[in-house]
Amino acid sequence: MARVEVRHVSKSFGNITAVEDFSLVTSDGEFIALVGPSGCGKTSIMRMIAGLETVSEGQVLFDDKDVTNELPRDRDVAMVFQNYALFPHLNVYSNLAFGLQLRKTPKAEIEARVKNVVRMLDIEELLSRRPRELSGGQRQRVALGRAIMREPRVFLMDEPLSNLDAALRMEMRAEIIKLQERLGITTFYVTHDQVEALSMGDRVVVMRSGRLQQVGTPMELYERPTNSYVAGFIGSPPMNFLAARANGSTLTLEVQDVELELSGRLSAALRESGSANILLGVRPEHVALSDHPASDGLYSLEATVDTVEPLGHTILVRTKLSSQQHINVLVSEKIPWRAGAGVHLIFRPEHIYLFDKEADRLLCGLPA
Repeated sequence: MARVEVRHVSKSFGNITAVEDFSLVTSDGEFIALVGPSGCGKTSIMRMIAGLETVSEGQVLFDDKDVTNELPRDRDVAMVFQNYALFPHLNVYSNLAFGLQLRKTPKAEIEARVKNVVRMLDIEELLSRRPRELSGGQRQRVALGRAIMREPRVFLMDEPLSNLDAALRMEMRAEIIKLQERLGITTFYVTHDQVEALSMGDRVVVMRSGRLQQVGTPMELYERPTNSYVAGFIGSPPMNFLAARANGSTLTLEVQDVELELSGRLSAALRESGSANILLGVRPEHVALSDHPASDGLYSLEATVDTVEPLGHTILVRTKLSSQQHINVLVSEKIPWRAGAGVHLIFRPEHIYLFDKEADRLLCGLPA
């Protein structure tokens, strides 16, 4: 177990900057999920922590010791890859034991560790099988087991579940969470799936174009995003955004030239910022559908139902404004409207987020 600190790390490949001025400090035994679209730098960060990539600028420290220039084998880390990286010609036992055999670990200790790991992962009956004889979930367990055998200070996982089907991903997410809690090993988990990141991470790191956007607990990111990028990336379906112009405490929505009179925290945030170009954000679950315009104290927009998608416990209704902009609405009950029907979108002032469009920063979020 280790406390990992990444200080102002940058990574360049020629003229291309993959990571720029990234800093993060973990607690001992913390589970950190790095999330972002492809090419945002999350895998490069993990590889620099592992020592597989050299650092262009900055430092990597384990328990306050600078390991920036140490070789991977000297950092005592273990990695689990997207493609599992199992030896196809070796059976499960040999795949698990291989790393310790290279280190000349006594045979009795290897056997004891293998016995403990296979019992932990429920793969005792697979020891004599080769990788081609295993299912995707079983291969994943073996890859995890090989990493655990090392008893490392730091776990590094690079999209280990992306090759599995949806049901198995859910099962393996739960297995990894329980395993990490039991072992208490500091873990970095790279994924492009924000649902995976939110469900697994003690804290989540949101990346964009090589730069860190926000670090926080899943609920902090969801309820208090630092900018519109994080607000739109975290949440499924994503937050709805409406461009607006500010004039004192009044917002004029560009989509229908609708004026919203703001008060309280919203009005105060606008006055304090002095911003004119605003993005109004509201999450799909905070929008209601109605046959009638909003009553006093609420806001409403006219829209047309575009599609209705039953999701089981909820229904996703995609509506379309006169500007052709889509607004997603999540409802928990059956609705009487079908595609083409006219509706009013109703939302409350307390559910509104305001972002400075030019500076891309949060001006006002949900009330505490």
